[in-house]
Amino acid sequence: MRCYICDGEMEQQQTTFTTKYKGCVYIVHGVPSHVCTQCGEIVYDNETMGRLEEIVNGMKNEASEVSMTTYKAA
Repeated sequence: MRCYICDGEMEQQQTTFTTKYKGCVYIVHGVPSHVCTQCGEIVYDNETMGRLEEIVNGMKNEASEVSMTTYKAA
C-alpha cells in the first residue's frame, strides 16, 4: 500500500485515535492502522472506521471532558 500524500510505503501499526465532539475529547488506543514510513500519515480501513464510530458513539453516553478506551476492550 502506498501513501496517498507522499507515495511513501505504508506499514501496519497500532495507533491512537483522538477526536473531539461538543467539548469532549475521545481517545481510543491500540487501533489497527496503516502508517506512512515517510510522512507519518495514518489511514484506517472501512471496517476500522466503522468500529471507531461505534466505539466513540458508545463513549458519548458516559463521557466527561475526556474519555479513553482501548480498541479491543470496547
